Amino acid sequence: MPRSRHTFRFRSTWTLPAPPEVVYAALEDTESYPAWWPQVRDVRLLGETSGTARFRSFLPYDLAVTARARRRDPAARVLEIALAGDLEGWARWTVLPHGATGSHVRFEQDVEVRNPLMRRWALPARPLFVANHAWMMRAGRRGLRAHLEHRADEI
Repeated sequence: MPRSRHTFRFRSTWTLPAPPEVVYAALEDTESYPAWWPQVRDVRLLGETSGTARFRSFLPYDLAVTARARRRDPAARVLEIALAGDLEGWARWTVLPHGATGSHVRFEQDVEVRNPLMRRWALPARPLFVANHAWMMRAGRRGLRAHLEHRADEI
């Protein structure tokens, strides 16, 4: 995808106190995201390999996407999706071991903004969009950590 003012590339890393296979299973369960990630407002499966999602972070706009699985590799603990809709591109989770019982989670996303309002504001509001995404990712890390701790308490 050629770089343009409408293209955003995001990278986030999370360290979590849960085994990689447990973290991978939680990330693979996309329907549960709204329960632990406040900015993921809705997820609906359309089949085994696709679905829709709606996001809203700090800024007052929703983004709607259709996601299609591109890679689901439990052995390598990699989940990758293609995105279409308000964002077009891809996103990938990679879960690696960290220490004896923890996980290092890498999130990568490379997208072009298709939402007309965001396209109009892509250049002047770019720092705000980047900060908005960072805020969403921090909330996701906190939410997933609490979700994993709650699940560990149930075992």
